[in-house]
Amino acid sequence: MSSSELACTYASLILHDDGIAITAEKIATLVKAAGVPVESYWPSLFAKLAEKRNIEDLILNAGAAGGGAAPVALSAPAGGAAPAAAPAVEEKKEEPKDESEDDDMGFSLFD
Repeated sequence: MSSSELACTYASLILHDDGIAITAEKIATLVKAAGVPVESYWPSLFAKLAEKRNIEDLILNAGAAGGGAAPVALSAPAGGAAPAAAPAVEEKKEEPKDESEDDDMGFSLFD
């Protein structure tokens, strides 16, 4: 993904998050304010996409068509302090099953 596409994607998400109509002019304004050089056709392409598709559906189904979802990055708290390390989760050890508990019903699934 090029920086132009990424900038227009973020601009579209910002507009959507704020409940503002996604138009080519508004995307171009946000991208220009961010100081990212973008070819003139990108904002209009993203605006047309936003007209035809529901942005929330695109967000929720981002990983559905292409296989596995990308890992989620966690942001630092607003205070700038490093996040505390999460306590290690203790794994439960599976106890061996007593074979006498399994009832033989007289048939096997794989006979």
